Amino acid sequence: LDRVLPGAIILAMWAVLLILSAIYMGALDSPAPGGSGWRRLWKGLGLVLLLYGAMLMIGAATGGSDPLRPLQAFSVPTGGRTVGSAARSGPLPFQRISGLDGLHQALATARAEGKSAMLDFYAKWCISCKELAKYTFSNPRVHQALAGMALIQADVTPWNEQNKKLTHAFGLLGPPAILFFGPDGKERRNYRIIGYIDAAKFRAHIERFRAHIGQASR
Repeated sequence: LDRVLPGAIILAMWAVLLILSAIYMGALDSPAPGGSGWRRLWKGLGLVLLLYGAMLMIGAATGGSDPLRPLQAFSVPTGGRTVGSAARSGPLPFQRISGLDGLHQALATARAEGKSAMLDFYAKWCISCKELAKYTFSNPRVHQALAGMALIQADVTPWNEQNKKLTHAFGLLGPPAILFFGPDGKERRNYRIIGYIDAAKFRAHIERFRAHIGQASR
């Protein structure tokens, strides 16, 4: 669904499903006198679903798309930052490529310059990709750790034959995925990242990769 519908619509659909399930479980029914413990447990679970469904609906109404952070729009800013978030340095300067030919050209350029490379698989319908961009790739320490590397991004938003071939060439089902290549242009498969990773863990991962290939961050 996330490939054809906006994230907020999908969030609203989940909200409706949870709210209807909660009503079916008796979340809005008056407690029956002398009801069994199982009945009370069933109603309690229904109330939890009802509350979470309401949170998802509010999140969808405010343009949210993350079911794990439905009320993110209401985060309290403090001094230009959101509570609990790190300072941000803006997006990474990715080179966008299309298809296998575009990737081969980008890797050839990096190889000629003696650079290692990072390839990020991204799509507009991918929620985890958006989280990576907002919380991980914007971190200044991540920027520092990636200094001197070729940063390549494959936007596979249109799921066409070209993007399918590129994705399947690496045995991937889809984004998010982050691949690392040495200065020789060959992927170091042991350093692949599939799914979301926070900034601190990602920075440590980059440092391990650069130590492996003998290139310290500049």
